[in-house]
Amino acid sequence: MADILKQLSAYVDPYQRSLYVCLISIAASPLAWNVIGRNEYKNHTLSKLVGARVACTILGIMIFLAGLLRDVLYRIALHDQPRYPLPYEIQTVLSWIIFGAGNFLVATSYHALGFYGTFAGDYFGILHEKRVTTFPFNILDNPMYLGAELCFIGAALWYERPAGLLISLYVHLTYAVALHFESPFTDMIYSQLGSSAQKHD
Repeated sequence: MADILKQLSAYVDPYQRSLYVCLISIAASPLAWNVIGRNEYKNHTLSKLVGARVACTILGIMIFLAGLLRDVLYRIALHDQPRYPLPYEIQTVLSWIIFGAGNFLVATSYHALGFYGTFAGDYFGILHEKRVTTFPFNILDNPMYLGAELCFIGAALWYERPAGLLISLYVHLTYAVALHFESPFTDMIYSQLGSSAQKHD
């Protein structure tokens, strides 16, 4: 067992505080926006104070800034972890393909959803006329989450840090838990919207 732990320590340093700060930041954002969003949907706490669009804009800016902070903390965590040299084809070519694909999915998702669609507008009652099904949502269920995961993987390969791949797996699991709560809510909201539209036809 000691030999296994010694071998693992060559790839992952579990004693770096930056690793756990990074993990906390990754989980904190989806937890916060789901808690705030659900409260807003039920109680309209922020909307009563400043209006739905202003409240959603504030939350959206907070989510965006939290994402930037998370990315900075991820980079710090990677630099504190052991480096494992990779071939050029993986470290540069593959990493940029993966990172580029991730950013492409994030950017096209944002373009399709818009600001309010991206940043929890449905919790504030700010909805599209119908559920977005244009690219990339016509080929993937959750392209923005997948895009973010690919960005984590691409960065892990670029910086040649095996720990980054484990963090990327943690990101995937975190988003899977978030989607467990978000997807049924979105389905419910737009099914109600569709039922309401049919009644008016």
